[in-house]
Amino acid sequence: MSDDRGDSAGGDNDVPGDSEDPNDELQYHLEVGPNDVAEAVLLPGNPERVSKITALWEDSEEVGRHREYVTETGTYDGAPISVTSTGIGSPSAAIAVEELARTGVETFIRVGSCGALQPEMSVGDLIITTGAVRQEGTSDEYVREDYPAAADHEVVSALIAAAERLGHEYHTGVTMSADSFYAGQGRPGFDGFEAAGSDRLVEELREANVANIEMEASAILTLASVYGLRAGAVCTVYANRETGEFRTEGERKAAETASLAVKLLQRMDEIKAEQGVDRWHAGLSL
Repeated sequence: MSDDRGDSAGGDNDVPGDSEDPNDELQYHLEVGPNDVAEAVLLPGNPERVSKITALWEDSEEVGRHREYVTETGTYDGAPISVTSTGIGSPSAAIAVEELARTGVETFIRVGSCGALQPEMSVGDLIITTGAVRQEGTSDEYVREDYPAAADHEVVSALIAAAERLGHEYHTGVTMSADSFYAGQGRPGFDGFEAAGSDRLVEELREANVANIEMEASAILTLASVYGLRAGAVCTVYANRETGEFRTEGERKAAETASLAVKLLQRMDEIKAEQGVDRWHAGLSL
């Protein structure tokens, strides 16, 4: 096979190997295999967040690095755990979910930043996603548009329990995922350009009790649901679109919460096995 990679690689020649067969053990974009990653993976967007997350763990090792995708695997409080950066937006996040699922990953937790829509949500707070508005286009290519982007209830429960134990201020609610940082989130584009309806977007979402806006959660949740896998999301509030408050702080809180959630999910799975049940429910306790 020639080294012309077609549309997925933009026609360049920077991908090693000689196959993009999805059944290959070494994944085409992430360059990881089945023995490289744990069953639970955290998904930050920014590659620079990977080292900030793994600094909270007992140990970690880089197992893959290609383009926006940096993957490390280690342990947190004795629980096997991995992290893979996804870059910006749902198209690249979906690639990460696809390829990680092929290596045996069963649980995905997006760890990111967001803009809050409700006035009581302060910069530095956490928002745990319960479901998402699919304003991105990636998930539309997988399933009909009225298919819900729902977070797995076990992941939501673990994230809430983790935030409670860590003492972090958090909120739960519906997230809107957009493909565009500017026009798609009601911001003006270059030279003051305004997309149709952008002047009402934030207000309409707020009135519908949507909690926050970001760019990856709905695709991650949708793909995981389609494939029968677990997924959730926790984001730190960087900006409040109602109050105008903006500061890039608190990302450690999301990393701590997601890492502890993986540990709690491991314990939940152990208790389910001991009790002979398939799903976590209120009759079981950690």
